[in-house]
Amino acid sequence: MSAPLAERMRPLNLDDYIGQQHLVGPDAVLRRMIESGRISSFILWGPPGVGKTTLATIIAHQLEAPFYTLSAVTSGVKDVRDVIDKAKGNRFFNSASPILFIDEIHRFSKSQQDSLLGAVEQGIVTLIGATTENPSFEVIRPLLSRCQVYVLKSLEKDDLLKLMQRVIEKDALLSQRKWDVQETSALLRYSGGDARKLLNIMELLYESAPSQDAVVVSDAIVSERLQQNPLAYDKDGEMHYDIISAFIKSIRGSDPDAAVYWLARMIEGGEDPAFIARRLVISASEDIGLANPNALLLANAAFDAVMKIGWPEGRIPLAEATVYLATSPKSNSAYMAIGEALRTVQETGNQPVPLHLRNAPTKLMEQLGYAKDYKYAHDYAGHFVEQQFLPDGLTARRFWHAQPNSQEERLHERMIQLWGDRFKD
Repeated sequence: MSAPLAERMRPLNLDDYIGQQHLVGPDAVLRRMIESGRISSFILWGPPGVGKTTLATIIAHQLEAPFYTLSAVTSGVKDVRDVIDKAKGNRFFNSASPILFIDEIHRFSKSQQDSLLGAVEQGIVTLIGATTENPSFEVIRPLLSRCQVYVLKSLEKDDLLKLMQRVIEKDALLSQRKWDVQETSALLRYSGGDARKLLNIMELLYESAPSQDAVVVSDAIVSERLQQNPLAYDKDGEMHYDIISAFIKSIRGSDPDAAVYWLARMIEGGEDPAFIARRLVISASEDIGLANPNALLLANAAFDAVMKIGWPEGRIPLAEATVYLATSPKSNSAYMAIGEALRTVQETGNQPVPLHLRNAPTKLMEQLGYAKDYKYAHDYAGHFVEQQFLPDGLTARRFWHAQPNSQEERLHERMIQLWGDRFKD
């Protein structure tokens, strides 16, 4: 029995790899590492079918390194330790470390991820993780700090057409038939930037075409063979990102009807409720912010509720949070403030902490002036006393600027009462 088309067409070198030129193109970071013969641990983050597993396999092949693979769905802590023990026995002086590829690493529990730390830190294995979820949410901080994260993108139209042509010309089975490519819009739409989906569709067209006829690729035939609505939501494809973008922008634009509509599209399409809830929490902070601080509380409560009650009832707290956020006054002042503060840190470097703000746990620190002249706010009227809190070179800098809404106007007035002209915009 022949292997699936996706396996038959899996490339073995970077020159045959399609897409992700920002990572593997000429002079790109991963190509340079591979050509040097040494790679560090990293995580590949991107939607399904964009070449994460293929890229890991190519790297191991070109580095001629022992290659171990685990699936987070079926492997436990014992499996991780067994692989690490095998890797220890496969290390040779001055050779590349064995590569451990973990598919769907976001599904690894904390204890499973903890069991990897020592081996990655000591160089016993070079970890390559693959995930469709944001590693910042799903991978523990100690492991994430030891890995570079590379973002893979959905394949572009030209990438998919190139792959289609390669299949027609080079696959051992499909190249034996004549292909009549009339239209590709439906093929590309159903593929949704996913190479595996495109290959599966081509295999279906091949198998369903009468043996004496050419294999026809047209929008009507592709739609008929797949028996799907071309506008169907695809939570793993480009439409996933388009719809979540429309959802967030509808909330930001204070249109509750549109926001609930896009929420319904995601629910009907089978979107992960945790993904929706996370986006609501982000929107509450970024777009509503200090104009209505209760928005963040409600978004967090909706997240907790969805995790506790699941589907289908989880749609109700999500809808409640969506309508509340969309109808709330908007402010991005906190978002803008942290952005400006980060830019200042990047421009000015590690400015020293003023001596009076430092702790003085030892006698020497006390003698050096640490904590000297610090004024304890609660000892003063109104629990406030004016003193310097920014580094010496930044005392005139402002980061937070109130925006015109009732909540922030009250906060702004309080800052003027306490600090005077410093907070007069």
